[in-house]
Amino acid sequence: MVMAATALSTLTGGMAWAAEGDANDILLKKMEKMEQRIQSLEAELKQKQVAKSDELAKPARTSAASADAKDLSKDANKDANKQTTKKDANAAAGPGAAPDLHTKSASKALRTPASSPDLPILGLAASPVTGLSIGAYGEIKYGAMQNPAANGQWQNGFDAARFVLLPTYAITDNIIFNAEIEFEHAGSGFDADDKLHGTAEIEQIWIDFKIIDQFNWRAPGIDLVPIGYINQHHEPTQFYSVNRPELYNGLIPSTFKAGASSVYGTIADGLSYQVQVSTSLEDFGGDFGLRTAGNGVPPFPAGYAPGISGLDALGFAAPVRGGFAQLSDAVAVAGKLDFAPPFIPGFAGSVSGYYSPNVTPRGAYADSGDLLGRNSLAIFDAEFRYRVPTTGLELRGEYVWVNFGRPENLRANNDTDPINNVGKTMFGYSGEIAYHVPLGTILNSEWEAVPYYRYTYENLQTGGFAGTDANMPTGAGQRQFHTAGLAVFPSPKLVLKATYQRVIDKSVVGALSDSFLGGVGFFF
Repeated sequence: MVMAATALSTLTGGMAWAAEGDANDILLKKMEKMEQRIQSLEAELKQKQVAKSDELAKPARTSAASADAKDLSKDANKDANKQTTKKDANAAAGPGAAPDLHTKSASKALRTPASSPDLPILGLAASPVTGLSIGAYGEIKYGAMQNPAANGQWQNGFDAARFVLLPTYAITDNIIFNAEIEFEHAGSGFDADDKLHGTAEIEQIWIDFKIIDQFNWRAPGIDLVPIGYINQHHEPTQFYSVNRPELYNGLIPSTFKAGASSVYGTIADGLSYQVQVSTSLEDFGGDFGLRTAGNGVPPFPAGYAPGISGLDALGFAAPVRGGFAQLSDAVAVAGKLDFAPPFIPGFAGSVSGYYSPNVTPRGAYADSGDLLGRNSLAIFDAEFRYRVPTTGLELRGEYVWVNFGRPENLRANNDTDPINNVGKTMFGYSGEIAYHVPLGTILNSEWEAVPYYRYTYENLQTGGFAGTDANMPTGAGQRQFHTAGLAVFPSPKLVLKATYQRVIDKSVVGALSDSFLGGVGFFF
């Protein structure tokens, strides 16, 4: 304004010396134009000053939220190397889950909905509660498969296999709540009208107390048993086949979860651990409602299904998670060591073990009426994942071994069914090769195709049976799986799958379980 006044005064004084007539009119017009220009410059100057003031005020208005976000990110980064939660898997997953093979230390921190541009599935706006995040994963399956119960007839099918919500809440900077709420097979129970046969369950629920990087405590809750990689990171973007890898469909009863408590931490760069105590696996595969009021198996001579068998391995041996109806007082222990050595870029793996002193349920008996004694169970797993640097080549391998202390006390060896018998041990191994092919930008996203092949061998009926049943393998539990297909990632959070699987066993009629399946999976 001072500049304007000065200029205007100068011009006004000059008018006294100007000539009259046309010269005076010309000068007045010039003065009007000059005054308009000065007013325009003043308006622009005011706008710039206001904009600058707003910019300077922004940090003051958002400082509290930014501080909360930084604290949460710092806290969550402490857990980035531990590979112990579903959030770690989500953060580590890149296109085709490949980056997770060699970027564990760079895993994204726990998302803070109020500050992160990567909004959770809470809506299009930021979370109304600082520290709250809700993610999700799920998968849809469809296709055709042979039905062994129909003499190998090919039958079409569709399955809304699962939809899972992943709520996380930072109670404080060092106390973090996590849960996993799963809806399976499109329903929450039996509904004949809607043709639903699904479940709704709490798959995980626990609270972490973050103490130091080297030592943290997970309070008692429902948690995944730390055996193998896919059991703890089983979201559909973490593997390429429509169904989970075969070793996790019995030898490791994925999703293998239990009432548990654990400690975990980082030992060194690229090296972390978890040690867990949990309720034990149980050799009982019958319906939950068949347990007696005394928390035992149905009384003789009713009989009951085995939880461990030479056909399904440990698939039906999961411990109870709802109610106090445990069938034994045994407490199991498990431990896992994850490694991603920085001197071998692209390489990661783990070794893990599980031990229960007794999986025999209360009142267990043979079909002859004889009571069955105690039987311990041990599991060992070793696996690796290697994405060869600067190439699209990816390799994976895994070995699982299960040992029984007293197999003669297993229900499968005493149920008058000679086909499902179990020996002293079970084992399986697999090898997988995949190649990541960039497809370029499609629909405003970087797409990637991953063709792959996986070979798996399982022997669930090794020799040395004991019990009242026939003491010889039938070949049904000795299987080979040839699995090949293509996984296309429109985004690291979304995958489209096609899988063909050939299954071979040594039974008289063969496995009759081949399949051709398609799938859609997501994880965000």
